[in-house]
Amino acid sequence: MTHYFEDFEPGQVFITPGKTVTETDLVMFTALTNDNNQVHTDAEFAASTRYGQRVVPGLFGASLSLGLIARTGVFEGSAVALLGIDGWRFSAPVFIGDTLTCRVEILGTRLTSSGTTAVVERQLTLQNQRAETVQSGRMDILVLTRASALPTP
Repeated sequence: MTHYFEDFEPGQVFITPGKTVTETDLVMFTALTNDNNQVHTDAEFAASTRYGQRVVPGLFGASLSLGLIARTGVFEGSAVALLGIDGWRFSAPVFIGDTLTCRVEILGTRLTSSGTTAVVERQLTLQNQRAETVQSGRMDILVLTRASALPTP
């Protein structure tokens, strides 16, 4: 269900559905970004590293977080713009076969000077199937107020 500025309050938490990372995800992301580091693309090389297997690129997790959030529908139709990525940390590796979910905590909200949009401050925590935090940080977003939303048909 779409949330507008008026629907958010500090302390709210949204948990996304999960996504299992596949071989195809890794191949497509490295091809799209041209991130051809051997630790991502060479199974034999990666087997000799500290992790013993290929590691999914870090920015895949940050990008996937946004896609997982979209699946909740919370910001569908109200999101105007991502305002930034701040303090993003990579705490643990992501591997093929990991199932990731994102926890979104609302830290605060503030109306902009236009009166039609507002900043929603969000702390994101990306976790694997063992509830281990693999990535986390701030991704604040600009959203519409309910009054400024387009009428639904």
